[in-house]
Amino acid sequence: MRGSTRPTGQEIRVVVWLLRHPAWALVPVFGLWAVVVWGATAVLSGLGGLVGAVVVWWRAHPASFDRWAAPRVRSVWRRWTVYRGRRWRGVVEDCELTRDNRRTGELLYPRVLRVRSATPSIDTLTVRVVRGQDPAAFTERLPALADALGAHQVAVSRTRPGVVTVIVERQMPFARALDAPAIPSTSADVDLRALDVGDTEYGQPFLIRIQGKQVLVVGGSGAGKGSLLWGPLRAMGPMIRDGLVRVWMIDLKGGTETDRGEPLFHRWATTFDDALAVLTDFRDSMVARQAWMREQKVRQAPITADTPYELLMIDELAMLTAYGDRSGVRQALALLAEILTQARAAGHSVIGYVQEPSKDVVDVRELFTTRICLGVTAASHVDMALGDGARDRGALADQIPGDEAHAGIGFVIDPTTRLPVRFRAGWVTDTEIDELAARCAPRPAHEPDDGPGDVLPFPHPDHDTDSDTGEAGEEHAS
Repeated sequence: MRGSTRPTGQEIRVVVWLLRHPAWALVPVFGLWAVVVWGATAVLSGLGGLVGAVVVWWRAHPASFDRWAAPRVRSVWRRWTVYRGRRWRGVVEDCELTRDNRRTGELLYPRVLRVRSATPSIDTLTVRVVRGQDPAAFTERLPALADALGAHQVAVSRTRPGVVTVIVERQMPFARALDAPAIPSTSADVDLRALDVGDTEYGQPFLIRIQGKQVLVVGGSGAGKGSLLWGPLRAMGPMIRDGLVRVWMIDLKGGTETDRGEPLFHRWATTFDDALAVLTDFRDSMVARQAWMREQKVRQAPITADTPYELLMIDELAMLTAYGDRSGVRQALALLAEILTQARAAGHSVIGYVQEPSKDVVDVRELFTTRICLGVTAASHVDMALGDGARDRGALADQIPGDEAHAGIGFVIDPTTRLPVRFRAGWVTDTEIDELAARCAPRPAHEPDDGPGDVLPFPHPDHDTDSDTGEAGEEHAS
């Protein structure tokens, strides 16, 4: 038998939709029941009070509202105002993403299954495509789809058979470069668990935790990794000056990136052999600190002038873990693995900077507890850096333009919600690096207050002091 050409009745579609969304069917039922039981005045007063409470929450405590309520409110609002009904059908039809049922003549269009608006600027849509379509159909129409939605850009990836994820970046939240982080006045103003190095897309400070963490910064050439090298150093500058933080720097670009800040560093290496020596000494420092902790019966090393926090920064990490001499690379990987797995309690941390985050390049990638992704050159690099599914949740780091106007923009995973948050790090100029080196270079252990004085001979107690003085005076007089 040939199939009927008649479409399904509209009333049947409504019933099926209500079965799929039972909550919407219960809303009017509950509303009528509430009016009958409590009266219209009480129901309206209750709704007004609820709306008022939400408004007060929104105004009084933006941080908690933006974290818990705003994503849900945005998701529902945009689903019903942008991604459903006539507007959505018009968008996909204008972008030639619809098909006609050849038997019934019915217009078939991709259906939005879910909308997530975790941030104000990015919507993540789960879309069931029309039978016979594939992600390539969307990929070919991305510019038209972005224009039709009024979005900055759109990306598409395959989720499962018949379903794609469409990521709509509605706007670019950072219109201009941010100023460099300020240098705090004293060490007491520095918190190594929350170094302010920029802003998030929510307008909140972008904080990096160094203490107790191992940090990997991923970004292509020109993505702004220097902002996340000098920014944290400026934010912790007084602790470097007072000897509470010692910076061990490995710069395998010949020292060109870090030469201006050399006075800040406890150790500085610019060649592969010197880098291995610094890495070995850093490991030995950790082992010595562990021995001291066992002797003192402490589980967490305090930060004092006698036990400073040790920070190892490695620019161009790939030169140490993949592209160097084979035996040297094996030695470096073994040392890094030992440090990254044992350094937390001993007051030692590592910050590594790399362009390509694949396992072939950074075999110890998973041992870094905090990972930051700036602009990268491949979509696969995003999930390598931030974890599986990060790009599908909105971390479009591969779509960040590689020019100076977008340097320092990237994504990090919020540890509470597990959602990507976009940030921009402050731009640090050469003049501001020189300022940091001049103001925060470590002081000598016994720095004189009034400058150097005269060098006097040590007195020899061979004769009585008075007689020596008298003889000297007579000789001087004669």
